[in-house]
Amino acid sequence: MTILHLRRAWTSLVLDARGPGLPRVVHWGGDVGNLDDDGLRQLTDATVPPVVPSSFDEPTVLSVLPEASAGWSGRPGLAGHRDGADWSTAFRLDGLDVDQPADGPARVTVRASDPAAGLTVSIEITLDPYGLLTVRHRLRNDGDSAYELRELTPVLPVPAVATELLDLTGRWCRERSPQRHPWQHGAWVREGRHGRTGHDATLLLVAGTTGFGFGHGEVWAVHTAWSGDHVTFAERRPTGESTLGGGELLAPGEIRLGPGESYETPLLYAVWSDVGLDGLSDVLHTHLRARPGHPRSPRPVTLNVWEAVYFDHDLDRLRALADRAAQIGVERFVLDDGWFRGRRGDTAGLGDWYVDEGVWPDGLQPLIEHVTGQGLQFGLWVEPEMVNPDSDLFRAHPDWLLAVPGRLPPAWRHQQVLDLGRPEAYDYVLERLDTLLTDHPGIRYLKWDQNRDLTEAGHHGRPGVHGQTVAVYRLFDELRDRHPGLEIESCSSGGARVDLAILARTDRVWASDCNDALERLSIQRWTGLLLPPELIGTHVGPERSHTTRRVHDLGFRAATALFGHHGIEWDIASISAAEQTELAAWVALHKRLRPLLHAGRVVRVDHQDPAVWAHGVIDHDNTRAVYAVARLTTSVTQVPGAVRLPGLDPGRRYRVRQASGVPAPASIDLSPPTWLAGGLTLSGAALARVGVQLPALHPEQSLVLEVDAVD
Repeated sequence: MTILHLRRAWTSLVLDARGPGLPRVVHWGGDVGNLDDDGLRQLTDATVPPVVPSSFDEPTVLSVLPEASAGWSGRPGLAGHRDGADWSTAFRLDGLDVDQPADGPARVTVRASDPAAGLTVSIEITLDPYGLLTVRHRLRNDGDSAYELRELTPVLPVPAVATELLDLTGRWCRERSPQRHPWQHGAWVREGRHGRTGHDATLLLVAGTTGFGFGHGEVWAVHTAWSGDHVTFAERRPTGESTLGGGELLAPGEIRLGPGESYETPLLYAVWSDVGLDGLSDVLHTHLRARPGHPRSPRPVTLNVWEAVYFDHDLDRLRALADRAAQIGVERFVLDDGWFRGRRGDTAGLGDWYVDEGVWPDGLQPLIEHVTGQGLQFGLWVEPEMVNPDSDLFRAHPDWLLAVPGRLPPAWRHQQVLDLGRPEAYDYVLERLDTLLTDHPGIRYLKWDQNRDLTEAGHHGRPGVHGQTVAVYRLFDELRDRHPGLEIESCSSGGARVDLAILARTDRVWASDCNDALERLSIQRWTGLLLPPELIGTHVGPERSHTTRRVHDLGFRAATALFGHHGIEWDIASISAAEQTELAAWVALHKRLRPLLHAGRVVRVDHQDPAVWAHGVIDHDNTRAVYAVARLTTSVTQVPGAVRLPGLDPGRRYRVRQASGVPAPASIDLSPPTWLAGGLTLSGAALARVGVQLPALHPEQSLVLEVDAVD
């Protein structure tokens, strides 16, 4: 065999595949240059650990699938057994398939087997043109009896210079809260047992050098692309190894491979940067935007009527909302929960996916025609994976639930989960959604919700989360095949299903049910660590948030919602003429900036004052940028200091001014900075290294700055 060097963008992966066992990752990180065969051999030899007292007699090296037979005593890459036997493996390399075109992704497929255990494994490793690494394992049972799989997890090494860990946690309406700590010996394990990705999911688990930030430091990160139970972990061993990994979290007996059957892990996404967290995001965002299925058309400004009408559906009122939306500049109108049979609150109706004749005697078509007649797209809310016990579907088919025989899981929002692993349940949901879309061709968008965890999720007496997740993916795929052009939003009681597997089938996520602009600043900042702005729904909510009861002025709410897939979640039919004018101005600003916001490079500012947050988006040719600076609260210092604007071309000069067309935020200045009146012109180097002094904003105020190159 050989030593392989996968090299794309500024990233290298060096793989020692000389055998006889599984290959090991010699290096994953920064580009090591154009090494010849001798250079690769010397690099590989230079990284073999020494033999030390009270250890194995041969050097212990970490393979791409860690095994106890090779001396690994950390988390296993593979755990399983055949009725108590074949619980340990010693895979031997059978061959490699290597594809390294001049352009495009570099791919290696490792083929290995353990005849004694009756198992074959293939490992697919891809390094895309932007430096994003993906790893996936496939395991096949070659034995003549069943093999129970407990864990199959891709693992990658990280050098010892990574001394800190950053991950995310959260809850409903407080998703994506960062937590950071030193990387010490042991395992930092993040398990999601929600049957969905979860409000507390760590989109990325990041390891980095001491003090890394948004714009500095060397960082390594992984993302487990799976929408069911999953695990993501960092492990540091006293023997010197440090690893990041992730995969599906399997329940006992959930995956039993019969003779000849196979199991495939979710993709583990892995990314490295030597310019901090923004470097990770840049690679991920570029990768996502290059996907064939990534949304190409301008992302429509969206009005969702949930916080305007809730369950109170009235055709005339909804028409008035559509009229006002068109006047403000909205491009998509979404009718939320409450349109189907028996749905006058959240205790009944889920599962009965027929238009409620009592509320809509002429069906949805009159509203759809009115909305589309105003030039708006029409969208509809659905939650097809769930069922209320108070529904015709439940009464007819109580056996269709994802449950343990003889009892129901605890109720959650008065609902249970349909077992889509049952063909009859799957066929019913597919038929209802397909018919709904066929009968109403004006519906071009589904807000697809999922409002509860999958608790005690049983399928024919066995664990059912894996089968449910696969069935949901198939449902998305089949609907989109039948209805080309249909767009789908992933909403799961807000942000509980945000991962790259669901985003392979959807067009955006609803980051949180919380529209409080102050909370949203943090939620959107950290969701953006993984996703580009155009995939994150960001709406202007009402003056008083319905989840926190906090009050914000329109400028702060609109500036927060500007940096994403923009929309409105507010009863705009009842707002004042002044509010309508200002809101229309913010919508117009978003539309003018949309080509930049939805294609540019995201930067986030490391500011010395925790009360000041700043972020921006820069055009890839460095000719335009837009930044927002937010004052979260009062500062300890009277003047928080200049705000640097990073990421611009240091050799070019730029004009910086307040965003035009929208009102300036309130400030407490007696004499605001003189440059605000007419703007200023400075080099990109000066803006990044010195910055600009901004007005003393009131707490919970934002200033939006437009930046244009002048030479």
